[in-house]
Amino acid sequence: MEPKWINDQPIYLQLRDRVIGMILDSSLAEGEALPSVRNVASQYQVNPMTVMKAYQSLVDDGLVEKRRGRGMFCCEGARARLLDREKMTFISEEWPRILNRIRQLGLKPEDLLKGLGSEEAL
Repeated sequence: MEPKWINDQPIYLQLRDRVIGMILDSSLAEGEALPSVRNVASQYQVNPMTVMKAYQSLVDDGLVEKRRGRGMFCCEGARARLLDREKMTFISEEWPRILNRIRQLGLKPEDLLKGLGSEEAL
């Protein structure tokens, strides 16, 4: 299956976001090895340097560590740090936009709660 790349975002950031998503949904456990640079480059048909740049960005953020001769591994506590960061980003950046949209549409809390009961909302 061909990956779907977003044209206005560098591929290394998209790869980075995929690894972050794997950490957040626990499909990449703390202490577990990341897929090799070669495997990712081959799977997504990208330059290995692009994958390495994505991985290095994760190392710089303290989410991944290099183990000489063994590869890259998800750091202990990475998921908790990511969750804290993502919650703060949601509250400070995303929630104000969502709240503004709710107000624009004149929605009430009960309208939102009704939406949670439908399968489409999940």
